[in-house]
Amino acid sequence: MDQNRQEPLPRIAASSYLNTAPLIWSFTHGSQCDAVQLFTDKAPARCAEMLGNGEVDAALVPVIEYQRLPDVVIVPDVCVGSRSAVRSVVIASKQNNLKKVKRVSLDDSSRTSVALVKIIFREFLGFEPEWQTSPPDLRSMLEHNDAALVIGDPAMKIPREKFRVFDLATLWHDFTGLGFVFAMWMASAKSAKRVRLIDFFKLARDEGLANLDQIAARCADQTLTPGEIHDYLTRNIAFQMDEDMMKGLVLYFDLARRHGLIDEIKHLKFIGE
Repeated sequence: MDQNRQEPLPRIAASSYLNTAPLIWSFTHGSQCDAVQLFTDKAPARCAEMLGNGEVDAALVPVIEYQRLPDVVIVPDVCVGSRSAVRSVVIASKQNNLKKVKRVSLDDSSRTSVALVKIIFREFLGFEPEWQTSPPDLRSMLEHNDAALVIGDPAMKIPREKFRVFDLATLWHDFTGLGFVFAMWMASAKSAKRVRLIDFFKLARDEGLANLDQIAARCADQTLTPGEIHDYLTRNIAFQMDEDMMKGLVLYFDLARRHGLIDEIKHLKFIGE
């Protein structure tokens, strides 16, 4: 056996949305640059597919996919969530009242938010509009629909003077009083046994949060200033789970099962348990 042979680097995938930046900064610019093989610029739905297909060892995955992917475990305590208003997961509507919405276009890069929208309409608003799945282009989404689900950075750039924008985390909080978890790091059970993934991802989160000023400066553009990005990453996004967010996650899975969006509810299994 070759004593000098090294284990291959863990392969991980994450979207390149602003809300993931503090979780992957360590891998792209920080102390763990050489610790993993990172695949980014992927939509959240694609990250789930990569994990399910065995293309990566771990991925930042829409939480609904935990109930659909076999043999995966969750990295504890690290997440992309919101305690009240998220800003980057919204319904943009031509109507001022969601109860007047008849057709909704759903962003095909999303999984968790698509299920959340359906729960909000079915469970909380008491009716179901027609659904259409579309690429995330607001103009084409609203061409034949009166509302559209938009996620990620494009959601933050919707002109508020032209559309009524409903924040999904705010709607969820208004109806339940709970926070919401949109994504978590998940790993194949085999990879979790082989690699110390908890250490990778907790260290990465803490290092990212310690460098928010640099992240905000790098991510600023003509639409969002460094100050706006810093505010978004500190006030709107929660990167660590709290009790209300965990309760919200459990309720979300229960309602997803009730409305036929998942077949069954798997017990949450965290790495290290």
